[in-house]
Amino acid sequence: MKTTTFALIAGIVYLALGILGLIPAALVPPPMDAPPTRFALLYGYLLGLFPVNLLHTGMNLVIGALGLAAWSARLNATMYARALAWLFGVLAVMGMLPMVNTTFGLMPLHAHDIWLHAVTALGAAYVGWREPNAMRERRRAAGDRRQHMMPVAQERRFGLADRRERLGGMSPA
Repeated sequence: MKTTTFALIAGIVYLALGILGLIPAALVPPPMDAPPTRFALLYGYLLGLFPVNLLHTGMNLVIGALGLAAWSARLNATMYARALAWLFGVLAVMGMLPMVNTTFGLMPLHAHDIWLHAVTALGAAYVGWREPNAMRERRRAAGDRRQHMMPVAQERRFGLADRRERLGGMSPA
C-alpha cells in the first residue's frame, strides 16, 4: 500500500469518527464503572464502543483532515504516517495504564480505543518506515549509473553533434 493511499484511508476513517462524535445520537452514555473525566462535554461511547468526548472528537477531526491533506500532497504522506505511528502508539500505551487512561482527566483513552489506536499505530509504522521497492532495486544496481561521456570528436564522428550548432550537416529536429 502506498503512503498516500494509507493517508486517504486513515483520513476518511478518522474524519468519519470525528463527525460521528459530534452527533449526540451516535453516543451511548458511559457505564457507571467508566473512568471519570473532567471534560465531560459530549462524553459517551461512540457507537457503543469507543469512549469519546469533545476533545477526543476534535483530535479525530484534525487527524482526519491532516490525512486528507497528506493524500492530496499538501503534506508529506510519509511524515504523516510516521507521526501517526508515534502519536497513536503513545495513546495506546497510555490507554493501558490506569493512571493516564483518561489523559489526566481530559480525554478518554480506555476500552476499545486501545486496540483502535494500536492497530492504527502498527499500520502507520509499517507504511511510514517500510522500504519502497524502488529503493531496494536501486541499491542493488551495480556499476555507475551516470551517462558515459564521449569526447566531442567521437560524437561528431558518430553523427551526434549538437543540433543547435547545425554542425555535421545535421538537419534541425
